[in-house]
Amino acid sequence: MARHRNVRGYNYDEDFEDDDLYGQSVEDDYCISPSTAAQFIYSQRDKPVEYDYEDLKGSSSSHLNHQLSEMDQARLYSCLDHMREILGGTVSDDILIEAILKNKFDVQKALSMILEQDNVQKLKDQSERAVATGKIAKGKSVGSQSSRSECEIVPKVAKMTVSGKKQTMGFEVPGENGHSFHTPQKGPPGENNGIMSSDVLDTVPKSALPPHSIQVPEEQNATPTAVKKSGKLKQQIDVKVELEKRQGGKQLLNLVVIGHVDAGKSTLMGHLLYLLGNVNKRTMHKYEQESKKAGKASFAYAWVLDETGEERERGVTMDVGMTKFETATKVITLMDAPGHKDFIPNMITGAAQADVAVLVVDASRGEFEAGFETGGQTREHGLLVRSLGVTQLAVAINKMDQVNWQQERFQEITGKLGQFLKQAGFKESDVAFIPTSGLSGENLITRSQSSELTKWYKGLCLLEQIDSFKPPQRSIDKPFRLCVSDVFKDQGSGFCVTGKIEAGYIQTGDRLLAMPPNETCTAKGITLHDEPVDWAAAGDHVSLTLVGMDIIKINVGCIFCGPKEPIKACTRFRARILIFNIEVPITKGFPVLLHYQTVSEPAVIKRLISILSKSTAEVIKKKPKLLTKGQNALVEIQTQRPVALELYKDFKELGRFMLRYSGSTIAAGVVTEIKE
Repeated sequence: MARHRNVRGYNYDEDFEDDDLYGQSVEDDYCISPSTAAQFIYSQRDKPVEYDYEDLKGSSSSHLNHQLSEMDQARLYSCLDHMREILGGTVSDDILIEAILKNKFDVQKALSMILEQDNVQKLKDQSERAVATGKIAKGKSVGSQSSRSECEIVPKVAKMTVSGKKQTMGFEVPGENGHSFHTPQKGPPGENNGIMSSDVLDTVPKSALPPHSIQVPEEQNATPTAVKKSGKLKQQIDVKVELEKRQGGKQLLNLVVIGHVDAGKSTLMGHLLYLLGNVNKRTMHKYEQESKKAGKASFAYAWVLDETGEERERGVTMDVGMTKFETATKVITLMDAPGHKDFIPNMITGAAQADVAVLVVDASRGEFEAGFETGGQTREHGLLVRSLGVTQLAVAINKMDQVNWQQERFQEITGKLGQFLKQAGFKESDVAFIPTSGLSGENLITRSQSSELTKWYKGLCLLEQIDSFKPPQRSIDKPFRLCVSDVFKDQGSGFCVTGKIEAGYIQTGDRLLAMPPNETCTAKGITLHDEPVDWAAAGDHVSLTLVGMDIIKINVGCIFCGPKEPIKACTRFRARILIFNIEVPITKGFPVLLHYQTVSEPAVIKRLISILSKSTAEVIKKKPKLLTKGQNALVEIQTQRPVALELYKDFKELGRFMLRYSGSTIAAGVVTEIKE
């Protein structure tokens, strides 16, 4: 009991010496000494935490804020948020506020005003000065003893500084030599905090920065520095030299594979990719097992390019499959086009993006004849690719193993096809015939060792023929043009469009104009063959990540161009057309389907202006009443919705189109005049 008496009689006051705060009010003057309070108690009144818009009120433009009503201030902050999303931290708030107020809270006008080229240089100078003054003020506050002691006791939430180009979030931790650095909150790379930190590093001279002033994690810094680099490259980039560096001296070639349905296009190219090592053995084994289960064992190689469930189930290619492989001297973008007549619009989309083509025909008895006679796709595909500007063609005579590699069969097919292709406009020197077998892999990447073939065929294998194609001249010096072949929403901000760059080049951060919606946006990122890059040039199939525009306004077929050199959008234009084999003559008001690049648009032939001579293009007859097969004519076409077009003489790639009617191609044409 003695110990209990000790506890009961214990005098607590002697131990705590009036420092016991429990149950006491901090306002009571006897609870804590002033010196202890100054050292340990953190008061928000002494040093308020500075947040985003508080800083605005204390900035040089505070007199503007005080003159505004509460409603106008709310509108101002809303506009600032919107502009921050687009511009990031590259422009100081003083200038943003000034632009917003000048344009009476119209965000679009304010952005246009800020993005003018001569204005940007002034903005950089001002923001650099703002960053320098911000750093000096911050150095003083951190260097003072009182704030240092506060940092040691309580980790203070770092302020967001809006003035200048710097915006940091996170905790401010004391470093060596009295300097401090921020530990930024982790976020996805490319967020504003990473971009602004890299911007500060680029803007302020290295000598002005203390050794411990700013540290940015490597993964956060990677993407923003690439964006910054592209801005510097804008004036001094030599695209031709950079292209050679990127491809390791190899030239780029876009190849489309065409032919009648079931000629073996996907199997031929799938086996070629497997033999080149682009498809590993494990994946190929999986395809073989799955195709056996589905009862389609011979389709295993076709599944390399036919990736969707419906294509595999039906055994028919429906959309253009795209992949990449390399030869000894070239980088090939391969497009596997559908052969079925129901999917010819998709085939036209693929052929419009190609430089060269491989026409696959089936050597089996009856199969070649079915594809080549009227109604077969061998003829139609040959005409289409020639009309869309393809001049070099390799004819792969497939399934030769089914006719025991007979020379007579090979010569019979080459005789018929050679005559037709010559009529279609191909030169004999630009067409090569190669006997192959897609399923067994004979004569694909190495010359065949089969005695049945080698005794009469001494020519190139398919890969050697593809490698020997001459790459076309790239229109790098012309204004930027990209035709959209697909639009989709990706993770993160903005959306993505894919397509082939027809002319010019693009860098990350470039402003783009979309036609016909006539909307501007910014290229936030560029992806080439699933790899992010800083720039891309004519001939590349790219995926662009765009910000500053609504995805609803972009459709397949829109064309992106530079705002300074826009493409024209119209509903009426004049064109010179060549009419194919048609059963019904073309008259005024004839309804057609216009296929132009990736656009498929209903149209009407509004006027028949004249019939022209095929050889000299002289006018033979003015104002004809009708047009029949084989004629060359000048007509006026009207579309339902605006279409972005170029004249054929200026841009050959963007001046060609096809006309289709009731499931068959009736004419090919070139644009000669844009009306409205």
